[in-house]
Amino acid sequence: MLGVLTEAATRAHPSAPGQRAETTAASTSTGFQAAAPRLAGSPVQAGSPPDTTDLQPFGGPDRQRLLLLATGACGDDALDRLLRDRSPLNRFEVAAALDQCLPQPGSETDQQKALIEAFSAELALLRARRDSLQARLVDLEALEFSTTTHLKGEATFVLGANRFAGSAQTLVNESRRTYGASTLNYDLKLVFDTSFTGKDLLRMRLRAGNFDRNSNSFYGAGPTVLSELEVAFQEQSGPDLLGVNRLYYQRPIGDFTFTLGPKVEQDAMLAIWPSVYPASSVLDVMTFAGAIGALNLNLGAGAGLWWQKNGVAISVNTIAANGEAGNPRLGGLASGGSGTSSSLQIGYQARQWAVAATASWLQNGFGTIPYGTAFVLNSFQSPGSTLAYGLSGYWQPLRPGWMPSISAGFGLNTTRYDQPSTAGSLVGTSQSWSVGVQWLKAIAGGHSLGFAVGQPTYATRLVNGASADDGNWVWEGWTSIALSDHISLTPAVFYLSRPLGANTPSGRSFQQLGVLIKTSLRF
Repeated sequence: MLGVLTEAATRAHPSAPGQRAETTAASTSTGFQAAAPRLAGSPVQAGSPPDTTDLQPFGGPDRQRLLLLATGACGDDALDRLLRDRSPLNRFEVAAALDQCLPQPGSETDQQKALIEAFSAELALLRARRDSLQARLVDLEALEFSTTTHLKGEATFVLGANRFAGSAQTLVNESRRTYGASTLNYDLKLVFDTSFTGKDLLRMRLRAGNFDRNSNSFYGAGPTVLSELEVAFQEQSGPDLLGVNRLYYQRPIGDFTFTLGPKVEQDAMLAIWPSVYPASSVLDVMTFAGAIGALNLNLGAGAGLWWQKNGVAISVNTIAANGEAGNPRLGGLASGGSGTSSSLQIGYQARQWAVAATASWLQNGFGTIPYGTAFVLNSFQSPGSTLAYGLSGYWQPLRPGWMPSISAGFGLNTTRYDQPSTAGSLVGTSQSWSVGVQWLKAIAGGHSLGFAVGQPTYATRLVNGASADDGNWVWEGWTSIALSDHISLTPAVFYLSRPLGANTPSGRSFQQLGVLIKTSLRF
């Protein structure tokens, strides 16, 4: 505090460069006079009377400082250092020391009262400035985040285009006219993390973007949803609107962790996410660890609990995608319109690898299995339910370099319909798989690259027992160029071999190629 007051005193009474300001004061009955140079003498211990026999005659401020020490009123080391300084002091600096060392009002000695009276003007000014600084500090503290609240943000710009080819010429031409333009879009995420105990977590994510769902193939507008990018986003009410995209609370209880929230995603309630691919995302379909049904990343009102100890983890959770709606036909919790997914996961995680088996029960008709061929997704719109099973895992090297990490997963789904008599041509069994490989900081300059291949959800058997010609392959490749610790540039390409699956015109082919450059800025 003494240092703050001394700095304020220096500003209140500035000196010429290289020397302190000279002070003048009328003599008083105590003998105080204008400042004189500090004189050498034996060191004086703060808080105890000095041995004045070792001191030469001294002037006003020196005498005032020694009187302060002689009373034993201040044991501040800063005052002792002030005494040892051989340069002269001005009246404001002495007043600052006096203000720091005064005893409680009413217990001053006669010497101290005389000092207070002699420096009353300077003391009044210093105290007024101190009160003003404290008031400003309170105002500033009221505007800042809590020390337990942190903000992380990421802005992403995407420049790219899609091209369509194949022998289904009518479909190719229509896709080129509708989705063939080059585009530049953005996605913005702001994540607020708050802890009340140091161990719990309240997370809120705000998100905005301008990827148009009706015309931008990068947001799954068409010809299928398989071309949707992981960073593509736009609020349902329109572009450039910021909305709450995640909101949930998580709290550990011994070896258990409980999660509850009105907007929580499945992965936030799983103790293990069994994939390390991708470090820099391209297609959203390649972020589901190969098991798009079991690891469906459903988003909505949900609750979950996991237990984890010595690497072993068991997780259970349930999510209602439409849990906010009051009409049971359109939403609510545990109703016909909820869009519910419930999951059980058992897994093991070590330092370099992890494996997890997941089983999920899904309500049909609400997009709970988000990606697949057009044929299989159309079938899932019929009322019913799906049991989805997944097995996924990864291995990664201890240190980034030429050795890549490998992530792989497989999913198998069985679907039942509410009206089986009319469901003969619908999908009874479907599956998915993917393999992702990436090299982190493998290129000079800390750059990374990755590659993935897989088959999103496709039909393998119909309800009537017939097989389905519904295959489709997805390929993607990317390289992430680190421009700085916070800015990266990611050129990427993806290819869809047969995105319509069994809905492709008979005897015809249809493919989609996407090329893009993604710029990410993290703050």
